[in-house]
Formats: sequence, structure tokens, C-alpha cells
Amino acid sequence: MATPPKPTSTIYMDHAATTPCDPRVVEAMLPYFSEKFGNPGSRNHSFGWDAEAGVDKAREQVARLINADEKEIIFTSGATEANNLAIKGAASMYERAPAGSGLVDGSRRGHIITTLIEHKAVLDPCKRLQKEGFDVTFIEPTKDGVYTAEMIEKHIRPDTILVSVMWANNEIGTINDIRAIGALCRSKDIIFHVDGTQWVGKMPTDVEKDNVDLLSFSGHKIYGPKGVGALYVRRKRPRVRLTPLFDGGGQERGFRSGTLNVTGIVGLGKACEICMQEMDKDGARLAGLRKRLEDAVAAKLDHCAVNGHKDKRLPHIANISFGFVEGEGLMMAVKDIACSSGSACTSASLEPSYVLKGLGVGDELAHSSLRLSLGRWTTQEQVDHAAEKIIFAVKRLREMSPLYDMFNEGIDLSKVEWAHH
Repeated sequence: MATPPKPTSTIYMDHAATTPCDPRVVEAMLPYFSEKFGNPGSRNHSFGWDAEAGVDKAREQVARLINADEKEIIFTSGATEANNLAIKGAASMYERAPAGSGLVDGSRRGHIITTLIEHKAVLDPCKRLQKEGFDVTFIEPTKDGVYTAEMIEKHIRPDTILVSVMWANNEIGTINDIRAIGALCRSKDIIFHVDGTQWVGKMPTDVEKDNVDLLSFSGHKIYGPKGVGALYVRRKRPRVRLTPLFDGGGQERGFRSGTLNVTGIVGLGKACEICMQEMDKDGARLAGLRKRLEDAVAAKLDHCAVNGHKDKRLPHIANISFGFVEGEGLMMAVKDIACSSGSACTSASLEPSYVLKGLGVGDELAHSSLRLSLGRWTTQEQVDHAAEKIIFAVKRLREMSPLYDMFNEGIDLSKVEWAHH
């Protein structure tokens, strides 16, 4: 019988879902709740000027992180809104056959390319556009989960108006070949949108060198507040135009009307500034901790596999499948490790991860997978304890599994005929 590790308080390993707000970010935000509380649209007094100055500084901080012009930054409520604005706004602006034009099938509104393992905040807007008359191609992944320019090029058509590919996957951390895909889109005069929610702030980003036209990201993934994000919209070579999702006071260059969330925007700006200063140090440390965690688990457990590409992965995300373990039992057994079995937006579902299924992982293995995502304050001690807890939980569950015993006895489980009662 395996010996359980010593109890400890809950260890947070779900940074891909959200991050704690950095105290330096909170400190930067505080004055804008009560002292500098003005509306940045109020141009006739100092309260409005102070708020506007805070927003302007944040816009510069955000732009600097991704090597953009501050005029190219549009503040939103988060990456979901930014994705919707980018995808629906670009589709509407660049459509080939406007709704109500009387054109029949074969002359539809335009063609969009995305991938099958995007976040729901990209997949669902694309499915909505599909219902509204756009053709959408959802490209299947390879087993390593990485998308290349060659994979995208096979699906480009004369009527392709938009390509949307995430920079790094939120469940398995795999990194796509964004620079090459962007260059391909640029050569074909196709607008290129990137969901950078897991990438921006953690890895070097240069929208010019990376050939990105639209880039979405969110504050709460980079130690900033929830409820605020940004969309980069290219202004030159080419100038990208979008149809806004809603109308109002014309804020944010008319792309996103509504009174600005000044406190959130200031927090996002400060979070971006800190990320720029500490990115290299954080990345190297987290890559070491992730390797330590994966190596510890692999050394003590057989029939477990790290999902995604071996090398082209974010430094802080480990997604591991455990054979011969029931998924719900595993999650209950490691309940003092805050982690997930998939995306934070879908982990409440009983369905296995569509990302892992897309990679060819079977339903049972997809159910018995853990996404462990590390962060700025994750310690080596926490990693070691989490590894011990996982190893103990898996061994204990396998001790109760007749399938594991049968497999170890050399029985081919695929050929077993099960009796039904």
C-alpha cells in the first residue's frame, strides 16, 4: 500500500485558468477607485484628466509589451470580447457577399480558417458566423497539437478573408508557428487574428516581426485584474478595419463604445509592465519546475503520458494523462491540488476534453488527465508535494483497478469480451 504524503494546505496549480493579482498591480489600481475616480471622457476638469492620464499610461505599457503603437490598443472586458470583436468585426468588414445581397450558395459571405482545438471564445464565434452564411474550415490537429503554415496553406481559397489561430493552447501549452502563418496570410492579403491569451506576458511578443494583424489577450492571465483585456488592431501595412459589436459613445476609436474601466485598465497596464521586466526570469524558472514535476511523476508511474509537443510548449503548463485511472476519482483524490482536467471554461462538463480528443487521446485517457499550470509564486516545495500527491493517488486508484492487474498480466484488454447483465 502506498504511503500518503503529509497533508498541507491547497496548492494552486491552475494559473492557466487565472492568476492571483500581483500586489504591485493592486497598489497601482487603488488610487483610481477613490481619488482619481473621474471619467476619462470628462475633458473639462482635473478628475477626468487624471483618469485619462492613467488610461494613456496603461495603453503605452500594453503596447510596449507587444511592440505595438499605443493607438493600436483597444481595451475590452477580456479576451473573450476581444476574440469576438476581432473575428466577427473582421468577418463583417471583409465579407465578400453581404447578407441580403441575394447571392446563392457558392457565392457565400467569405471563407474563414481556424483550428479544432481553439478556445471556445474563438470556436463559438466562428460557429455563429457559419450559421450566418460564412464558410468556416476547422483544421484538425496532428498528435502533437502544433499547427504550421503548411497546414493552414492547404485550406486557403480565393475567398478566404480571415485566419484565426491561437498562439499557444490553453490546455496542453503547445506553441503554434505564428510568425510563419502570419507571413503566409500577409502574402495572400488575408487578415490574421491570434488569440494570445496564454502567450502574451509569458513569452516574447512582437506583432511586427510575427506578422500579426489582430491579437487578443486578457489581464487576469498575467497577474492583473479580471474583467479587462485588450485587442491589438493593426493600423499600417495593412490598416485593419473592424465592424464594432455594439454602438454608443464612440470610445476606443469607435471599435468599443462604453465608459472605460479605468481601474482595470491601469491594472492591466501595470501587469504588462511587470511581465516585460520579469518574463525571462519567470519563464526559465517555470520551465525548470515543470520539468521537475513531469520527471518526478514519470519516474514513479508507468502508463502516463505528457500531452502535446515535447519541446514546443509554454514553460508553465503540464498536461498529463494517467492510464488505468478513473477521471472523477483522480480529481477527488488530488482535491488539495487546485488544478483542472481541461479548460477552466469547460472543466465543469462531464465531457472529456475536446482538445485531447482532437489529438487522438481516447475518452478514458482524456477523462483521466490533469492540467497543472504553474505561476509566479509556485515553489519547488509545492511542486514536489504535488508530485507526491499525484503519484500516491494514481497508485491507490490502480490498486483498486482490475483492468490494471489484467494489463500487467499480459491480457489484451481490447480483445476481452465483457458480459452484460
